[in-house]
Amino acid sequence: MDFTPSSEHTDLRAAVAAITAKFGNSYYTAHAEEREFTSELWTALGDQGFIGVNLPESYGGGGAGLAELAIVTEETAAQGCPLLLLLVSSAISGEVLTRYGSADQKARWLPGLADGSERMVFAITEPDAGTNTQEITTQATWDGNDFILRGQKHYISGIDVAGHILVVARTSESGLSLFVVDSDAPGLELHLIPVSVEIPERQYTVFFDDVRVPADRLIGSEGDGFRQVFHGLNPERVTGAALCIGVGRYVLDEAAGYARTRSVWGQPIGTHQGVSHALAKARIEVELAALMTAKAAFLHDQGLPAGEAANMAKYAAAEAALAAVDAAIQTHGGHGVSRDVGLIPLWGLARLLRIAPVSREMILNHVAQHTLDLPRSY
Repeated sequence: MDFTPSSEHTDLRAAVAAITAKFGNSYYTAHAEEREFTSELWTALGDQGFIGVNLPESYGGGGAGLAELAIVTEETAAQGCPLLLLLVSSAISGEVLTRYGSADQKARWLPGLADGSERMVFAITEPDAGTNTQEITTQATWDGNDFILRGQKHYISGIDVAGHILVVARTSESGLSLFVVDSDAPGLELHLIPVSVEIPERQYTVFFDDVRVPADRLIGSEGDGFRQVFHGLNPERVTGAALCIGVGRYVLDEAAGYARTRSVWGQPIGTHQGVSHALAKARIEVELAALMTAKAAFLHDQGLPAGEAANMAKYAAAEAALAAVDAAIQTHGGHGVSRDVGLIPLWGLARLLRIAPVSREMILNHVAQHTLDLPRSY
């Protein structure tokens, strides 16, 4: 296997980093504290074609793959500006529409997703279902030529800055289906969920009270939603891993720079192994996670089974990012919680990604059952 980065990937990393660096971590921290979406950065990246780098060229996208979207996700985070919305808009919604959408649906929504002018979030989680997709109770029933949507979704990220929602609903006792729903549709109601984690993307409970959805908003075939969902979840895990890797890179660069210049008792604190070993260990873990993420993206882009690799990548990257941020805060001492340093919002994000979009425990269950062939534990 050749690990030499291609010139295309090198150029992509440099271009994304150059755009994001103009904003910087202070921009991200300010928006995170205000729970205000980083729309200026999103627009700047979209204008250059990076938001939809994984979408087909025929619809205005970059014609690349998940590997390239992971690079965009990683490099924005590596400049201190992680874009959580890439995980649901470009990775899930974009990938699902590309694979299963009709020609009309692709023409309607993919160009906006490609240039960043459109955002489409994903609604699957429910209060009483959680990770168990089979227990989803939100229903879509036929009414003439339309569907009527009833139910609720929980912890839906970024819906307040999105024009549409890709909703998973039950259309039969055993079948799920996917629908594109306008975020301002009559009967749709948003309730903000107050969270202590400081990130730009707000979280909502979404209520569907007899929301009328035209039949042409059904993605693919009725009842085929379970398969469609899992095509989108692997890209979500890979981009989530990439975001964690970028966060790890950023905080370790910041901590190493501080450890080289901060002197106590006449020598830089980085001289001491109590500081340097913690940062070195975190760097190794971030690099290992990056290799697993690259493998998962490659398998997905080749049309090969990628579930195991994507889950492992997300697990490894979330663990690595959280350890890296913790080491960076410790290296800065009391200054590590300063707003000016900007590490605490990144710690909150890394901690969140250890839980979502799939918890570390469910990943361990997946590996135990599918890789080690152990009895199912849940």
